[in-house]
Amino acid sequence: MNQLETISERIRNNFESRNSARDEALRRSRELIRLCATAIRASHRDEWDAARELLAQANEVADGIRETVAPYPDLLHAGYTQDALKELVEAHATLSLARGAPIPEPEPLKVAYPAYLNGLCEAASEMRRRCLDELRRGDTAEAERLMEAMDDIYDMLGAFDFPDAITGGLRRRVDQLRGVIKRTRGDLTNSLRQDRLLRALRDFEERIGSE
Repeated sequence: MNQLETISERIRNNFESRNSARDEALRRSRELIRLCATAIRASHRDEWDAARELLAQANEVADGIRETVAPYPDLLHAGYTQDALKELVEAHATLSLARGAPIPEPEPLKVAYPAYLNGLCEAASEMRRRCLDELRRGDTAEAERLMEAMDDIYDMLGAFDFPDAITGGLRRRVDQLRGVIKRTRGDLTNSLRQDRLLRALRDFEERIGSE
């Protein structure tokens, strides 16, 4: 019986430590998701300094998550942890795409490849909002640049034809991105046609006025 008590105590101590690490990882994951969402909103408002500061805070929280779960690799690869790290990728990529800067690579972000690809996919979807904002501002050239970036990401992601167990459910997100791109291309095409029509009308009015 003494042996069973010893075994039981050792397992209980491990479970208590693991549970504490899990609770802390959950708390920090929620904080990371909040910071990333706020950074994305800031980037849509062109508040670049605020977005960068929020991303710096998010990086620190992500490091804290990794440190907390380091003794328990299964917790690092748990769904809630990887979802939070996916949001980190999305926030960084959204800011880079909006600024026309190089997209950060997975290794500097210290994320697993499935989280990276899924985060990149969601960042591409975020560009629809910015593309429409640019159309409202009349900057069709910038809207076309964003549309091209969305296409490039879609083409890249579409090449990963692997099971969901490997990619973390990437196929479903890529299918969603295809729909987002289709709607955005339709909006952009309509806007370009309207611009051409308006220019043609102005040219016609100028010719009439000069006669």
